[in-house]
Amino acid sequence: MTYTATITSKRQLTIPVEIFKKIGFKKGEKVLVEEQEDGVKIISTLSRLRKLAGSLKLAKKYKGMDLDKLIDVAREKYYREKFLR
Repeated sequence: MTYTATITSKRQLTIPVEIFKKIGFKKGEKVLVEEQEDGVKIISTLSRLRKLAGSLKLAKKYKGMDLDKLIDVAREKYYREKFLR
């Protein structure tokens, strides 16, 4: 189905509610806007993350560590490097 939308003077575009609901976007959600040869493509950042999940190898030192522990270790490392140098 085709819908018409208007771009405002602030370059804002309202996505028709039928498409918004069908795609599953949420109010305030971040999206990726990709330029394509014949237009643009709007993609949910969450769907892109889900698609990429598991595509990177985990460093050996983190193998077997649960996700919550991994996040704690990464946070601690970040703050140590940023504020304790």
